[in-house]
Amino acid sequence: MFRVLITDNLAPAGLKILQETPGIEIDIRSKLTPAEVREALKTADGIIIRSGTELTPELLEGQQRLKVIVRAGVGVDNINLPTATREGIVVMNTPAGNTTSTAEHTITMMMAMSRNVAAADASMKAGKWDRNKFKGTQLAGKTLAVVGLGRIGLAVAKRALGLEMKIVGYDPFMSVERAAEQGIELIRDVDEIVTRCDYITVHTPLDDGTRGLLNATRIAKMRKGVRIINCARGGIVDEQALADALKSGHVAGAAIDVFIEEPVPAGHPLVGAPNIVLTPHLGASTEEAQEAVSIEAAEIITGFLIRNEVRHAVNLVPISGAEMLDMKPYLDLGYRLGMVLNQLKKTSRIKAAKLMYRGDAATKKTKLISAAFTSGLMASADDSGVNIVNADMLARERGIEITESSSSERGDFSTLVSATVFTDDGEISAAATIFGNEFLRLVKLGDFHLDAYLDGDLLMYHHVDAPGLIGFLGTIFGKHNVNIAHLALGRKVAGGPAVAVLNLDNAPSAAALDEVKSHAKVTAIDVVQLPPAGAPLPWLGL
Repeated sequence: MFRVLITDNLAPAGLKILQETPGIEIDIRSKLTPAEVREALKTADGIIIRSGTELTPELLEGQQRLKVIVRAGVGVDNINLPTATREGIVVMNTPAGNTTSTAEHTITMMMAMSRNVAAADASMKAGKWDRNKFKGTQLAGKTLAVVGLGRIGLAVAKRALGLEMKIVGYDPFMSVERAAEQGIELIRDVDEIVTRCDYITVHTPLDDGTRGLLNATRIAKMRKGVRIINCARGGIVDEQALADALKSGHVAGAAIDVFIEEPVPAGHPLVGAPNIVLTPHLGASTEEAQEAVSIEAAEIITGFLIRNEVRHAVNLVPISGAEMLDMKPYLDLGYRLGMVLNQLKKTSRIKAAKLMYRGDAATKKTKLISAAFTSGLMASADDSGVNIVNADMLARERGIEITESSSSERGDFSTLVSATVFTDDGEISAAATIFGNEFLRLVKLGDFHLDAYLDGDLLMYHHVDAPGLIGFLGTIFGKHNVNIAHLALGRKVAGGPAVAVLNLDNAPSAAALDEVKSHAKVTAIDVVQLPPAGAPLPWLGL
């Protein structure tokens, strides 16, 4: 039974999905203190939050049971993403649920600002008839700059085109051709786009690259009389710089729905600024949006916990449940290959690793396989637990670079994953494949080709190929009650250097290993311990 903690209001439609999903138990608690949230997380497999709960490093560190965080909404700035990732917790959001409502609110705010609706309404309610005081400006024919062309940015652009506005856009991930298909002229530089518009609206995430994106310097570059809208995240527009520009008249108007600090504190510079429309974070506050994001959040977290689906993840490659089942043997192969090389490196420091995918493996989501490999390679490096969510981060934090390349050519095997690990003492390499749908095989160790099982206890020994050596090993292990399940030999020429991998039914004792090492033809020996065949992967419940 998986327990899902809910600390913010979730619409009934989402709760109904959770309640009716077999294997899911919900724990609804609102208005918890940070200490109470931390305590509640200790017994939760997943948590659904909105903007009311902030998941700080202090709350997330050491949460060994927590597997997934779902934000019922788009922004994840109230989740400490680096800590969640380091702890191996998948973070997902619901980007589709509030797209229409937020886009409509952006257009509403732009129109209300342009026609002085709020000020005229307040004047009327004060008993005045100041018709000449509230002359506005029309939108048709004006240029709107849309910064951030994701779902919401594109939805705003589409609606603005219907108002006969000209649209220019900025997004580092959008192609010129794709933008043109949407009726948008793409501009590659923020410093240029701010000079090209009558209105500008921002629709980006809030991170170190976008915080203060529209600052005093960029506002000064804008045309006199420009109007600014922010219905995305507080902090993308510099609040003090905007207040100053409104007071000076350089900015003719602003419409702001989101703020750095919410609720807005007394004395906030924008509250007293002229020609501004303010709303208390209402972008997604419609019945339809709240129901949509609650349904999406419930479907996402149940899909993850029950079927291992990863949808709309911000710190892991998205993958469906069917894809995850298909990927499982490849993830297992990568994980075990990483474990082999981790144990062969002994105490030497890892500097980098390079992976090569050939054949069927190259057609899969190789980033996930690389993450599985890295979690095996780093298995003994961090006592907090390494998994496919945090493996890449933990490697980078230790200065280990993981790179990959792919080729669709099959070669000798229908699928092949090759890995080389670079250490202070040199490099170690190995390659593995999958026979059928589930049989994992080590097919190369260094320069030697062989065929060994990738499970259980493995004895790997380098030697000079000579008659009687296998019989010698069999005698020693028989004496020490160690059963040999399988033997694979790799050599280039008879009588030359060779390597052998023995799959053993039980681990050999130190005394048995010492006797093996005593043979004059044995040059090196390693014991590698892997999970049994078919053992579940230690993450994502696979």
